[in-house]
Amino acid sequence: MNLCQPPRAVTRRPTLIAPAGTCDSHCHIIGPATRYPVSPNRSFTAPDALVDDYLRMAGTLGIERMIIVQPSFYGADNCCTVDAIAALGQHRARGVAMVEPTISENALAALDAGGIRAARFITTAGGGASIADLETVARKIKPFGWHVELYVPPASWPEILPVLDRLPVPAVLDHMAALSADPARNDPAVVKAILRLLDAEKAWVKLCGYRASVAGHPYADVVGLAKSLIAHAPSRCVWGTDWPHTNITGHMPDDGDLLDLMLDWEPGEAVRKAILADNPARLYGFED
Repeated sequence: MNLCQPPRAVTRRPTLIAPAGTCDSHCHIIGPATRYPVSPNRSFTAPDALVDDYLRMAGTLGIERMIIVQPSFYGADNCCTVDAIAALGQHRARGVAMVEPTISENALAALDAGGIRAARFITTAGGGASIADLETVARKIKPFGWHVELYVPPASWPEILPVLDRLPVPAVLDHMAALSADPARNDPAVVKAILRLLDAEKAWVKLCGYRASVAGHPYADVVGLAKSLIAHAPSRCVWGTDWPHTNITGHMPDDGDLLDLMLDWEPGEAVRKAILADNPARLYGFED
């Protein structure tokens, strides 16, 4: 299995000055490989992307808080993610774990104490939790005030969206809900259902935009999708880098460029501050 390319060693300083409390709501810490074993049914292998590597990038962008998301290739072994939160400190870091439906209350409590605030479901890569367990896991995490987080292909939404509507916890939709920057590729019924969930405050959406692009770098075609989501539900949007950009071929994103996309997506400083700082503070409990 080929090794993914690493993130950029040097990050461009963005034009956008990040507001106080800016949160990267979607990033991964990986490795060291000698300490954390990967799942045998993974779809790809990623090189080490360590806490210090991440902090160099975050410092360039002005990121003060971060959400460490469990990579698919670790499966339900959340040790790397929990250890990363501990290294960063819960004053600035929270996490998203992958849990199995058989997980005990004590194990959930330990993850909660370690800074985990959500359970992830990803079907776009091997190693992820089964979507069939979504309702069972949602019931188990509800007492802890967690949410579920989903990254699934667009073709799965017609089956999954009705389930999200009846879950006892909110859902966070990764990577712009896996919608395409090309409106012709999106199912209008799916878009309508996603917007309805946002309206009902049953969902949030992560503005990690480059994977939605059809044209590729510099991802200018994503502006329409981003603007539409922000205009519809500015209080339900958060932003993330998706560092270290695993399983990317060709151009490796520069996180300074990714932050500057916000200048095109939202001209209003107050709304940008809500997306970058205020909304994730509410979602992930930094206000507690």
